[in-house]
Amino acid sequence: MAERAEDARILPVGREHLCAVAELERLCFSEPWSEKALELLLTDGAVGLVCLLDGRVAAYGGMLLAPGEGQITNIATHPDFRRRGLGRALLRALLTVAKEKGCEQVALEVRASNEAAIRMYAEAGFSTAGRRRGFYRDPREDALVMLCPIS
Repeated sequence: MAERAEDARILPVGREHLCAVAELERLCFSEPWSEKALELLLTDGAVGLVCLLDGRVAAYGGMLLAPGEGQITNIATHPDFRRRGLGRALLRALLTVAKEKGCEQVALEVRASNEAAIRMYAEAGFSTAGRRRGFYRDPREDALVMLCPIS
């Protein structure tokens, strides 16, 4: 059984992954994206990546693209596969794609209470640029806006 990020395969989200990615959304977030909404990750204006371990979608990450900027939408890891570096691996892969696409910076929002994610983003070069009050609804919580320059 594959145990670490080094054992994982990261590849673009395909239509065949959408059901599993939607299930990850439901497991990980109180306001999950629907399978239909996740189809956005299959378009030219976005990047979706899945992390496969033992043939299963263990994690995924999404990013919207605009001229000069990426916006990470979500990074989610299945509860059975947490604490193995999959989120970090996906974040590195998304930042690599952002650089390849000519992005000058990548932005994201994260729950102010999500200390593990904030630490992961900070270690990857993100810094807090602001706060969106009441951004999340269930439960009501502020979001930190974080930015990472792409060099």
